[in-house]
Amino acid sequence: MRSHDHHNPVHTQDLAAWIIEIIEDFHLNSPENSLRFEHHERIFDGPLVGFSNGGDPLYDFFKEDIGSPYMTPIEFFHGSFPDSSACADDLTIISWISPISEQTKLDNRRKTDFPSERGARTKYYSETFQDALTAHLVLKLEEIGILAAVPPSKIIQISARYGLASAWSERHAAYVSGHGTFGLCDGLITRKGKAVICGSVIAQVVIPPTKREYTDHHAWCLHYAKGRCEGCIKRCPASAVTSKGHDKMRCREYCFGPGKDYMRKEFGFDEYVCGLCQSAVPCESKNPVIPSVL
Repeated sequence: MRSHDHHNPVHTQDLAAWIIEIIEDFHLNSPENSLRFEHHERIFDGPLVGFSNGGDPLYDFFKEDIGSPYMTPIEFFHGSFPDSSACADDLTIISWISPISEQTKLDNRRKTDFPSERGARTKYYSETFQDALTAHLVLKLEEIGILAAVPPSKIIQISARYGLASAWSERHAAYVSGHGTFGLCDGLITRKGKAVICGSVIAQVVIPPTKREYTDHHAWCLHYAKGRCEGCIKRCPASAVTSKGHDKMRCREYCFGPGKDYMRKEFGFDEYVCGLCQSAVPCESKNPVIPSVL
């Protein structure tokens, strides 16, 4: 294996378990996983971790479908390591799901215009946590000789087909990595529901990909699978979700307009916010299409 040698302390077959342990431990023990109240309270519960190969045809499909803003894993990797001779199949996307805490979800269920204080703190501090986790994971991988790149998901451009689009979508990477499918409001519905944040790194190592338990990209959404849910339509304070889907511009205008004003006035946070479509819906904390097997 190109990115691995016999000096590494971790055998190839143990790598997936080792990476999962690093991500789980960071969620459990990092001081960054905190809502920053006077008492300690975590932003996130325990994570889900999945893997996909950089050569998975879905990544090329996204590039063709979304258009110029989107970049494939190998494009990001070569952007970080221009001298690398790695090809797409040499890469693994390590994707994780950070589920929002039960108490935050409970608080947000009661809100109709803007999220609760816990919801606001989750939005504000989650980015610091995710940045710290990706940096920690990249360092751990580099310590055993594995190069890893962090895709900059904040690059937003206009796609001719879809309007607003990012160069890298954490939710799309999670979809490819077996975590779940998209809902009517474009949120990713995972085994732990839709009230989650996604993260990823792209590493030059081959780890067996996580099996996708779906073929349709809406398979875990009750609206598409059963034709009988309008939960996120009713929850959206901006009327940006209809039976036809998610109006990204209308959503963005609410989040960056009234949402940002709310964050600044109520909490002094310079950040946009909403996310009410993630709470008080059947897919909040589980895949609602199949019976729970917990």
